[in-house]
Amino acid sequence: MEIRAHVFVSGRVQGVFFRDHTQRWASSLSLTGWVRNLYDGRVETVVEGEKEKIEGLIAKLKQGPPMADVTNVKISWEDFKGEFDGFRITF
Repeated sequence: MEIRAHVFVSGRVQGVFFRDHTQRWASSLSLTGWVRNLYDGRVETVVEGEKEKIEGLIAKLKQGPPMADVTNVKISWEDFKGEFDGFRITF
């Protein structure tokens, strides 16, 4: 079953290669979507694919890369739209 998740990650998540790690993790799981920094210091990602794989990505986002300090992860589950052909960093 394919699904979509809209995820907001808070904490020390900018300037620690969070987007780069997210892109690599998502691509390794064959997920599609995007990740970006927000002006308020959070990282936002929209990801589509198999729910089990998205849950695996979310587990990695909760941990973050080595220099990150994740304090909160907010997830909204949405209907799959199939609008992406890869996973990219956006601005």
